[in-house]
Amino acid sequence: MRSGGDDRSGIERVFWQTPKAGDISRLEQKSAPLGALPADRVRVDVRAIGLNFADIFALTGLYSATPTGAFIPGLEFSGTVSECGADTSGFAPGDRVMGVTRFGGYASVIDSEPDTLIPLPHGWDFTRGAAWPAQTLTAWYALTRLGALRPGQQVLVHSAAGGVGLQAMKLARALGGEPVGTVGNRDKVSALSEQGFDRVLVREKDFARQLRREGLRFDLVLDAIGGAVQQASFDALKPMGRLVVFGAAEFTPTGRRPNYLRAAWRYLRRPRYDVMDMISSNRSVLAFNLIWLWEQKAEMRALLAELQAVPLAPPLVGHRFPFGDVHAALALLRSGRSVGKVVLEYGIRDLS
Repeated sequence: MRSGGDDRSGIERVFWQTPKAGDISRLEQKSAPLGALPADRVRVDVRAIGLNFADIFALTGLYSATPTGAFIPGLEFSGTVSECGADTSGFAPGDRVMGVTRFGGYASVIDSEPDTLIPLPHGWDFTRGAAWPAQTLTAWYALTRLGALRPGQQVLVHSAAGGVGLQAMKLARALGGEPVGTVGNRDKVSALSEQGFDRVLVREKDFARQLRREGLRFDLVLDAIGGAVQQASFDALKPMGRLVVFGAAEFTPTGRRPNYLRAAWRYLRRPRYDVMDMISSNRSVLAFNLIWLWEQKAEMRALLAELQAVPLAPPLVGHRFPFGDVHAALALLRSGRSVGKVVLEYGIRDLS
């Protein structure tokens, strides 16, 4: 039996859609009538949407998982349950939730799989909920499944003032690790200090030389930058150290379209690791793309259950934009000037 009971036949769903990847400027706001709710889905009235670098890479065509043709970007959101399909359980209309979606997040209404939703913690606003799922899953998967972090180990977290970076710093400490963060701008150090982290490096142009000068070695490195920073980080691993890679921010387009010549040059100059050398030095490189986790439902449920048991302060929401200002929000994110999470907010709607 379907719960909810409200007649929403006149309600339209508002969303941002691009006809195809390749140019961020193609992203346009559209609307369409709400269809019938599938029996295996939970309908959520979205109140906030978290932005990720994956959105930029998808919109510019640099993301391997980008859908073919028209698509709605967005991987995480929060809101209120308005209706539950007949074959679902665990949620009821009125529940405040946060969740992940394999694209489709830039929308006012999302029909979500129940397994990818969790309750919004007491006292959190919707922006914090939208800032939690994708970045926290990324950090947790990197630290636990691939990084195999153990208490007392030294962890280097790049882009530590960003969404994933801050969550990784918090989770590493919760797991007993000793996190050291890096940022590209000295202005971001204060934000990390306010979050309780004082071991922060402002990356110098010659990062390898900086690490050698400081005498720093690590058991685990989390990197989403790439290039020379990644290579220097690998070289600073202790024996049995692990480099976990989940992004390549150095390829982030500065404009609305990729600079393919620049991207090709950086691709050709990317770090390359010799497995025979890794055997000799007893160091490892691991890499992942979180979006493929959407196909591993049991693993997704396990990760979300584990995270709900970890005492963790709410995520830092550094920048809030109205839903209609998506282009300004994306421009800030790709500029590298953001601190904490960039979030879109959707206003309260009359659903009567």
